[in-house]
Amino acid sequence: MEVACRVLGVSISGYYDWRGRPPSQRAVRHAWLTDVIARVHAESRGTYGLRRVHAELTIGRGISVGKQAVELLMRRAHLQGLSGRPRYRRVPNVATAEDRVQRQFARNERDQLWVTDITEHATREGKVYCAVVLDAFSRRVVGWSIDAQPTAALVTNALGMAIEQRSPRDGTTVIHSDQGTQFTSWAFTKRAVDSGLLPSMGSVGDCYDNAMVESFWSRMQVELLNRQRWKTRTELANAIFEYLEIFHNRQRRHSSLGMLSPVEYELRNAS
Repeated sequence: MEVACRVLGVSISGYYDWRGRPPSQRAVRHAWLTDVIARVHAESRGTYGLRRVHAELTIGRGISVGKQAVELLMRRAHLQGLSGRPRYRRVPNVATAEDRVQRQFARNERDQLWVTDITEHATREGKVYCAVVLDAFSRRVVGWSIDAQPTAALVTNALGMAIEQRSPRDGTTVIHSDQGTQFTSWAFTKRAVDSGLLPSMGSVGDCYDNAMVESFWSRMQVELLNRQRWKTRTELANAIFEYLEIFHNRQRRHSSLGMLSPVEYELRNAS
């Protein structure tokens, strides 16, 4: 100890005085904040980065803290969010509806524009396919369906769920998709038209024409699908259900919604 103090240029009495000194208020607050940040990060399933952790602390829990402090404490605790990756997919060139969206996805009321698509993921038993319908206003999943085959029934069931849950007014809701054969099928088109929806489709092989739902799949891939190897279809289907209905719709804070969840955003903007 004497050698160390001599090398560092401090007195032995000063060293022992430092050791006996209680932690500062800043150190105590940082320790407490680190615990809260770790809990927020864990509750987000390890997906939240700086922005969403800060939003949860300030908006969700009413804690006054700056982004720089959160960044510092997350770095010290080795906590970081998950970054998404773009996904591109080509579809066959088939007869389609006109593009009523033209890459303009912003809407100021619910049920003006729905976007829909299919994704797939492997398990040891085989692939699981999931179709969703998102409301462009709130990013809320208003309809979904899961199956072992990518059939027209898969997308029609997801659309049917959205119609039953939201009861859109006749002739006011656009349903936008890519040009996959499931969406050009007789069953899907009839379900949409009979319910007063306005079908819309993007161009062939252009992910930007349905960018909102592509972004959703990218986040789901990172936050759920790629985080483990799935044993059975049932295991993955249950995890997808919980992700869509619980995490995405009711818990996950979205930067495009002012760091609110889709359900909370709709409640605050109810007309």
